[in-house]
Amino acid sequence: MAWWRRKKEALDKDSTQAKVSIPKGLWSKCESCGEITYTDELIQNLRVCPVCGHHGTMPTAERIAATLDAGTWQEHDTELRSGDPLGFFDSQHYKDRIEKAVRSSGATEAFRSGVGDIDGVPVSIGFFAFEFMGGSMGSVVGEKVTRVFERALELSRPAVVLSASGGARMQEGVLSLMQMAKTSAARARLRERGLPYISVVLHPTTGGVAASFATLGDIIFAEPKALVGFAGPRVIQQTIGQELPKGFQRAEFLLEHGIIDRIASRHELKEQIATLLRMMTGLPAKAPPPEAAEAEAASAEASPAP
Repeated sequence: MAWWRRKKEALDKDSTQAKVSIPKGLWSKCESCGEITYTDELIQNLRVCPVCGHHGTMPTAERIAATLDAGTWQEHDTELRSGDPLGFFDSQHYKDRIEKAVRSSGATEAFRSGVGDIDGVPVSIGFFAFEFMGGSMGSVVGEKVTRVFERALELSRPAVVLSASGGARMQEGVLSLMQMAKTSAARARLRERGLPYISVVLHPTTGGVAASFATLGDIIFAEPKALVGFAGPRVIQQTIGQELPKGFQRAEFLLEHGIIDRIASRHELKEQIATLLRMMTGLPAKAPPPEAAEAEAASAEASPAP
């Protein structure tokens, strides 16, 4: 009998055999191919499907751990909190939405900023928390992104931002739209100093975030099949009244048309960012691990002299 079927005795109320209870969250199903994988194994694989390679949603805490060297993450700007400058109300008050997002996500805002090392390279870095109101950018998020660039200037180190956002936060109106100019100006100051900025656009990166600093990187990375664009494809199609090309606004389409520079899987992203930052800053290449150096030496000794 297949493993997923319960035995008849387990369905019988009078059965002496106890029903088997499967803990919630033990398994995860791939959104792309439907493969079922142990959740713990999927997390160890950076939430990449082992069958089809689909990159599933990755919580921000896991993203930080996968990007930075262990023990190097120092978070800043945790004291910043969103206010309610417009007294916004739709189906509920904006303040209530923020409190709900804090409770459900465990984060205090839709962006986490700080410093750390990527494969030994010190950086000023920020991560969007999509689990907090869809990673929307309000005044506080804009301030935090700006501080990532300003901290890079202060410490004379590269800046890296990993974006995943639905765009500007409508509850703050024009104040959220102003963050596009504010963050872009801070990024321009970084460029004037000649400090590198690498942008990583994740799924999805849209709206005001995509139309500002997320696409202003010296190098722009994307994860496979990430959706990146200002307005969504459905809105564009309805506006222009035309069918859009296959794969429109996906990472592969954007790479083909020169909007992004490279697509990298999560398993390769950290190493590729570090390699490029070493090249851009003039830092020496990373030394090979001792076992690799020993193997290379042994191979050289075994090779016949020319």
